[in-house]
Amino acid sequence: MTSQFTDDQGREPGQWWRGASIYQIYPRSFQDTNGDGVGDLPGITDHLSYIADLGIEAIWISPFFTSPMKDFGYDVSDYRNVDPIFGTLADFDRLVKKAHGLGLKVLIDQVMSHTSDQHPWFKESRSNRTNPRSDWYVWADSRPDGTPPTNWQSVFGGTAWAWEPRRRQYFLHNFLESQPDLNFHNEAVQAQVLEESRFWLERGVDGFRFDACNFHFHDPFLRNNPPARGKALEVSSVRPGNPYGFQLHRYDKTRPENIPFLKRLRKLLDVYGAASVGEVGDEDSLVTMAEYTSGGDKLHMAYGMHLLTDDFSVKRIRDAVEAFERKIKGGGGWACWSLSNHDCVRVATRWGNGTQDPAFPKVLLAMLGSLRGSFCVYQGEELGLTEAVVPKDRLTDPYGIAFWPDFKGRDGCRTPIPWTPEAPLGGFSTVDPWLPMPPEHLPKAVACQAGDPGSILNFYRTFLAWRRNHPALRTGSIRFVRAEEPLMVLVREVPGQRITAVFNLGPEPAEYTLPAGVHPLPGHGLEGTRLEGRRLALPPWGGFFGLHHLSSKQ
Repeated sequence: MTSQFTDDQGREPGQWWRGASIYQIYPRSFQDTNGDGVGDLPGITDHLSYIADLGIEAIWISPFFTSPMKDFGYDVSDYRNVDPIFGTLADFDRLVKKAHGLGLKVLIDQVMSHTSDQHPWFKESRSNRTNPRSDWYVWADSRPDGTPPTNWQSVFGGTAWAWEPRRRQYFLHNFLESQPDLNFHNEAVQAQVLEESRFWLERGVDGFRFDACNFHFHDPFLRNNPPARGKALEVSSVRPGNPYGFQLHRYDKTRPENIPFLKRLRKLLDVYGAASVGEVGDEDSLVTMAEYTSGGDKLHMAYGMHLLTDDFSVKRIRDAVEAFERKIKGGGGWACWSLSNHDCVRVATRWGNGTQDPAFPKVLLAMLGSLRGSFCVYQGEELGLTEAVVPKDRLTDPYGIAFWPDFKGRDGCRTPIPWTPEAPLGGFSTVDPWLPMPPEHLPKAVACQAGDPGSILNFYRTFLAWRRNHPALRTGSIRFVRAEEPLMVLVREVPGQRITAVFNLGPEPAEYTLPAGVHPLPGHGLEGTRLEGRRLALPPWGGFFGLHHLSSKQ
């Protein structure tokens, strides 16, 4: 049994992003060059050649803007400046120039849905009800008994409303209380955030990752969210003990008014030939991803949380890709898949079940790079880094501090990158870093793996370079061939090239019978697979790429 999806748009000049590999950099933890224990922009610049040598095509830099760092940069107090802990605007300009010289595109985070409460806009807005920016944020009167105006919950737990005594009103914060939500129903707000993006486009960035891009608008009638029940409750309860999952978020996000704004945003991006990838946090994110990327007039790419959960199975991955492809049929939408980022447990731990086999992260990259869409690699995945255990007294993430010990937060995936194996700092800094360097990461340092032909790092270099030469894996149609768990079998095709990929996503050897006319496609770096006739024997966490012989009529 198979399912077929066609490449209905193709890759055209200017569509570098279609099928591209993107490397996410979390600046605080990449490289510290000034000895304060926090990574910085010069540290990124110093290692751009390392990233380019991976075969990566673009970098995405998490926020480095001026911020009180309550949510580590996702609470912006000045959209047009670099926070001093990261450097200066001149440092950023040097970073962009060097990246472009190495052939790397530069995407930066834009946090539009909310600001810091230290932003001048909010300071003015909260002062009274009559100032020029009085309605730049979401303000509402209390209920008659003084309680919040709706039942909406914050992603970080508890009510999404906070009281401001100067206005005698509540303001909305979908995240931390120190992250008030902008009022996108106000035309002036929309115009202003577009100008904040234009500032960086003028400085040469190639595009943006838009944080929480389905949170821009709220229901103007302030209707209560309905409760989540049954299957919906299971899907939405993403964190133990967090009441956010008890609701269907019908009125506090993913509102229809967002579509016209995204179209307006796309027009700005098109002026500069810039690309975009949107983060979609939603109960049915595949629907929203398809809606936000179809038609060629909104976002270029989007990603959801389907591959960032604890559920690891071929079925989970295949169902997500197939569902998205069905929803975009004929509409040209495009996904950007990822297995890890700065908000979730590292995939080597989340899906690895404790395995130390280096074949596991290798086959995950090969599988990810074979799905139809673009994909993100989170810093450290190329080293096979596992989730760190951060002691309670070193936790910094407010999310983890609030829900510890059931949920220990996001610090474990944000620890510093080990460049060298020397304890205790691994070449990241000369002082104790903002998060501890995990001792178990030191043997996986870049310097340890760089000279080892069989290392995870060198597999990344081999595979990503190899993949760039195969258009079927970048833009082709995708067809999944049904196979028993833990085998994943898929076919990618463009005119003139058809590739079959077979992955054993399990810890035991497996076998598969190839169709006739498939020949091994060498050079990808996966090892240990044997082919006798059409019988394929795959080692644990093994993979195979085969090229079909196509007749002139095909």
